[in-house]
Amino acid sequence: MKMSGGVEWALHCCVALSEAGAPVTAAKLAELHDVSQSYLAKQLQLLSRAGLVRSTLGQSGGYVLTRAANEITVLDVVEAIDGVQPAFRCTEVRQRGPMAVPPERCDTPCPIARAMDSADRAWRESLRAVTIADLIADVNRTTPPEILAGAREWLGA
Repeated sequence: MKMSGGVEWALHCCVALSEAGAPVTAAKLAELHDVSQSYLAKQLQLLSRAGLVRSTLGQSGGYVLTRAANEITVLDVVEAIDGVQPAFRCTEVRQRGPMAVPPERCDTPCPIARAMDSADRAWRESLRAVTIADLIADVNRTTPPEILAGAREWLGA
């Protein structure tokens, strides 16, 4: 399964927002991740449309998560950024060419479509099983404490 780069940035933003003590601007998130603000703003808009983040207005405005980190899955973020369509779309190749199977004989999905659908379901279930809170726990286990402290301070947490 191939995902866009926006998924990675959106997941990093969700982790950062969950650790921030107040709303964080798109500019500050872009600076934290060393990515263009306009690019990151597009990902934040997609997260907002999906109901995963909301923006707050005013001098202390910015983005916040709409739910607790343990209630947002990696799949939620992937689908917000890349959409919900399956990775594979069967075009019924078996019904083409000189040895085409007649459409009326194609009453079940072909083995290739079944295998791809099974893989897509397994991939989605795997991502559905991991939450932003799980990612945070892993970040906390694998990142040097002084880096974590600096990031939290920088975010205003």
